Amino acid sequence: MHSQITRNNRYSILLLLAFPALLLALCYAIILYSTNAEIESANISFMEILPYVLMVTGSWFLIAWLGHSTMIRLATGAKSLDRATNKRVYNLLENLCISVGMKMPKLYIIPDDSLNAFASGISERSYSISLSSGIIEKLNDEELEGVIAHELSHIRNRDVRLLIVSIIFVGIFSFLAELAFRGLRFTGRKSDKDSKGGGAIILFAIVITAIAYLISILLRFGISRKREYLADAGAADLTKKPYALASALRKISGDPLIEAVESRDVAQLFIDNPKPSIHKSACWDNLFATHPPIEKRIALLSQY
Repeated sequence: MHSQITRNNRYSILLLLAFPALLLALCYAIILYSTNAEIESANISFMEILPYVLMVTGSWFLIAWLGHSTMIRLATGAKSLDRATNKRVYNLLENLCISVGMKMPKLYIIPDDSLNAFASGISERSYSISLSSGIIEKLNDEELEGVIAHELSHIRNRDVRLLIVSIIFVGIFSFLAELAFRGLRFTGRKSDKDSKGGGAIILFAIVITAIAYLISILLRFGISRKREYLADAGAADLTKKPYALASALRKISGDPLIEAVESRDVAQLFIDNPKPSIHKSACWDNLFATHPPIEKRIALLSQY
């Protein structure tokens, strides 16, 4: 567990360095193309815009970092879980936290009959666990304890902080890609004479931005889907009941889709993030899956 926390902290630092480096490389490539590959001119232009790029990116990251909890709650429709009417859930969480000597995270409920849950936060002050109303109502105590222990393991492993960092930076590249496409449409409305040069630059910007966006997604997935296996193992170790989490995952796999959640970035936080593809075995879909197949997770828990 300690080695996993150390590894995730190291990955967080690498991501904080890799994403800005990729963003600056993207800017430089566009400038170099627009200056017809004149290195000296490109260097001067790059140094001129560098402070503005860093300022905008830093502001974006700071706002997302400070407001991510509110954004996630708005995206999922999660509300604070009332302790007086949900003593069962609070008791399960409290007992698990006491057993590992950690501060109890906040509890939220998502008003949805589907079965899912997720953990989020970047520090003790913001750590939280959100459970759908369906998962609370349809799981027995042992199964629900296993799910809560899984989410606690994500918090203890610092998985949630690592994922929040990657989501923020991928969002920046997604925004830039959208700007590039909008720029191409705007340029296309002008006369051929006016849009010829600008269109070529915008088209190049789209290609470079798309490549950077793809790389940023792969970097995010490079965090490794092993975090789900490790969280499952952590839950089994906490509860000493791997069969309970396996049973919970079977029930979750039957109805995991939270209808209010449209963002795939937020959906990847869940204990199960069902693939949008109709053909679940599609290679492309599996390549960009944020979670390992739930069947494999159940099989591993059954062997625990």
